[in-house]
Amino acid sequence: MTTIPTDWTAEWQGLAKLAYAFLLALPVGLTREKEAHSIGVRTFPLVAMGSCGYVLLGSPPFSLDAQSRIIQGLVAGIGFVGGGAILKTQADVHGTATAASIWTFGAVGASVAQNRYLIALFLAALNLLALHVLLPWKRKIDAKGEAQDK
Repeated sequence: MTTIPTDWTAEWQGLAKLAYAFLLALPVGLTREKEAHSIGVRTFPLVAMGSCGYVLLGSPPFSLDAQSRIIQGLVAGIGFVGGGAILKTQADVHGTATAASIWTFGAVGASVAQNRYLIALFLAALNLLALHVLLPWKRKIDAKGEAQDK
């Protein structure tokens, strides 16, 4: 059995990346939790951190093909998790923004693992903006639609 020598500098850098992915996801998780969504402060950091971890595990010495397959699997797997957040009633569908946010935070974690910190930060900030700042607009649009239906 061959053992690979441990590069402790790389290990600590990996741990820092996991922490950064976790921290980027916390504001959205807290926002969702405050709005009484079932998916929030635990799920978003776990998705970002898990995505980061899988991409880190597929980093060199593995080939670009192997890294690509890991990211493809993440996209599909996170889509499955996000699908669980979508609830359909007779009249409405709820949870699509939460599902899209979960998917986005998979990309945040993968971006951190690939040293694409600015992309990760921008994705996290825009996600927070879309959920928090655009919510009043959505409510106005929904209210207009309900008024027109009556």
